This record gives sequence, structure tokens and C-alpha cells, in this order.
Amino acid sequence: GPEIELIAIATGGRIVPRFQELTQEKLGKAGLVRELNFGTTKDRMLVIEECKNSKAVTIFLRGGTKMIIEEAKRSMHDALCVVRNLVRDNRVVYGGGAAEISCALAVSKEADNIKTIEQYAFRAFSDALEIVPIALAENCGLNAIQTLTEIKARQVSENNPALGVNCKENGAGDMKEMSVIETLHSKKSQIQLATQLVKMILKIDDIRSPSNM
Repeated sequence: GPEIELIAIATGGRIVPRFQELTQEKLGKAGLVRELNFGTTKDRMLVIEECKNSKAVTIFLRGGTKMIIEEAKRSMHDALCVVRNLVRDNRVVYGGGAAEISCALAVSKEADNIKTIEQYAFRAFSDALEIVPIALAENCGLNAIQTLTEIKARQVSENNPALGVNCKENGAGDMKEMSVIETLHSKKSQIQLATQLVKMILKIDDIRSPSNM
């Protein structure tokens, strides 16, 4: 299972299917191996410490119910994914819908330079990007259209692409001052996946249901 593979990575050992194939070179090294008992049910857990590969760690999550533990696992997974994305690409963009509004303004400006029918596709893409800050404003109980219009106007007038939806106060806020950031890698992936999904839907010529056959 995955636990054996992780132990092999941490200790520097090799996984062998049979004891006859076990040799000195395939053994891993650990400074301390102990068993812990915890919880009211006296659950047991084997702890391996001071391993050869010191970068391998285990995150131990505990909670009152299974639902709390699962939610903690999802939160920890999301946090680790953010760190992974920063390791791959340490560039960041400002959150709170600031990046989407800035991109929408740039796409809309480019649409003004296009004289063909393709300009409508550009404008539709710009409108789609604005859905994110609108949803953020609605979730915060703000007037979505008014908030979006205010942020767009301030981004243009102040030439500040860091302005986004301030969930703590009314209206716009500077995401740079509030330290609200997102990884560029994840933001690019979100927009690309959404664009690919729309392109797949647009390729559908007809929908046939059993009642029409």
C-alpha cells in the first residue's frame, strides 16, 4: 500500500516481496521506532522518527467527529496544493476578484481594436471573467453590480490592478495592502479549464434524448 512506499522513501529502504531477497543494501535506517496509544478507543499508531530522508514528514489530524476530520483533511490538502504551486512557480496574483477584473478590462480593451465579428467573442469572455467578483460580492451581501462597477472604475482611474472585492468592508479594497493573494499557476489553470469546458459545450451540435428517438 501507499504507507509502505512512504516508509521506504523516508527510511531510504527498498521494498522486497520475499524475505529471501532481503539484503543489507536494501535495509532502511531510522533513529527511533515507537508505538503510540491515543484516544478513548486506545488506537495504536506506529511512529518512525529520525529517518534518513529528513524531508519526509507526517501530518497527524485529530477531531471530534469523522466529518470534522474529513474537512480538516480537505483544508490541509488545499494548503499543500498552494505550497506545491508556489514551488513550481512563485509568481502570485491578487485575490478578491482583482485579477479577473483586471483581465476583463484588458480583454474588453482588446475587443475595441477588433473590427470583425470576433470582437463579440472577446466581449463575452470579458463578461465571463466578471462573474467571479460578482459572485464574491453577492456572497458577502454586497450590491454585486454596484461593487463591480466601482472597482472597475477605480482600477482604470487609479491604474491599480490590485483593487478587488473587500469582504470585510463595503466596496473595493486594495488586495495588496490586505495581503490577499493567489498563485498564478492555479489562476491560469482555472481560466484554462473553464475555457476548455465552454469550447467542448460549443462543439455540441444537437442533444438527443430517448423521448425524441
